[in-house]
Amino acid sequence: MAQTQQMTSQQVKLKPLGNRVLVRRLAAEEKLRGGIILPDTAKKKQEQAEVVALGSGKKDKNGVLIPMPVKVGDVILMEKYSGQEVTVEDEEYVILRADDIIAIVEQ
Repeated sequence: MAQTQQMTSQQVKLKPLGNRVLVRRLAAEEKLRGGIILPDTAKKKQEQAEVVALGSGKKDKNGVLIPMPVKVGDVILMEKYSGQEVTVEDEEYVILRADDIIAIVEQ
């Protein structure tokens, strides 16, 4: 199971450590219900993201590995200002702790 947690959906040259998750924010909708198109500066940060890579997880006080609550490819809801934004090969990602994930969006 530890091997599948280390796999990534694409070959990203960034591997999160421990209880961290690498995600890519999903694109925000550009049009509101009334048909108004928002410029990039007016869009709020999207709180949905796709899991791209996982760390190995964290260990409890007895040294037992706690499994990650998500898997690569899951769409999640995350805290709005959580994580560290990073750019790798012109792609923007966020590295966050698994504890900052609010929910998994069912497809």
